[in-house]
Amino acid sequence: MSGSPEQKIALRVAALSKRYGDQLAVDGISLHVERGDFFGFLGPNGAGKTTTINAIVGLAEIDGGSIEVFGHDVVRDWRAARRLVGLAPQEYNFDRYLSIRDVLIFQAGYYGLKPREVRARADELLERFGLASKANQTFVKLSGGMKRRLSLARALIHQPQLLILDEPTAGVDVELRIELWELLQRLNAEGTTIILTTHYLEEAQALCRNLAIIEGGKIVAMDATAGLLRLHGRTSLTVTLDRAAATLPPDLAARGARVEGEPRMLRFDSLPASAIGGVLQRIAALGYAVESVETAQANLQDVFLELVGR
Repeated sequence: MSGSPEQKIALRVAALSKRYGDQLAVDGISLHVERGDFFGFLGPNGAGKTTTINAIVGLAEIDGGSIEVFGHDVVRDWRAARRLVGLAPQEYNFDRYLSIRDVLIFQAGYYGLKPREVRARADELLERFGLASKANQTFVKLSGGMKRRLSLARALIHQPQLLILDEPTAGVDVELRIELWELLQRLNAEGTTIILTTHYLEEAQALCRNLAIIEGGKIVAMDATAGLLRLHGRTSLTVTLDRAAATLPPDLAARGARVEGEPRMLRFDSLPASAIGGVLQRIAALGYAVESVETAQANLQDVFLELVGR
């Protein structure tokens, strides 16, 4: 992608802080999201995710620090910044008396777009999200899955470059969740930068190339998803030896080694991935031949729980 480094940054948060009375909800966090990224913003309830998102989209005033969306300060240049962001909130807040087609057209008015300009766009989105046959129905007549799709369509009506999704698959069945994953991956492939919050950590692991984890108002980790798994993930290791281990060497026992199933099989339940090579070298140095090695990599849930201390 051409352009200056600044043009490649979709979102820049610098030393952001936000208080609610005596509570410091966001404590000087900094992060950036590159243009075209699929970025996960994860944390337990009360960690500061929603407050940060509200500050990005202008629903919460900033007490300290700054936020820029594609180079536009969200306070000083708020009109330009808001025009570039679409938000699909977790809670539904549709006008129950409007048809879903009019929900999209009405939303476009917030961005200065005229009904004549957006009718075709609304019909295109309804078609894309499988809602065209329901265009004249009201929100209350939609199923839960259709409401989720409508929330996404509404967030996209003004063609934002940055899409923020707050728990987009909460409460939907597995089939619809996979369908929404595919829709989001297509949007991202077409160039839309996406920020995802979710409590389904397998969802974040499947979709997000980069992640930030927030706890207690502070960023506790930020890296590529694969990098976080390598750095913080623990791996189980099962080694089958050529003969039974007479005794368990103290240094291997200190790493959690135990005999598994039969005397020839050593099991390590939790090793840093970087330690596996050293363990195998130590086993070889003790005079054993290794007949087989099996590993099982930790998933994002394991990493998340380790980082937030829960």
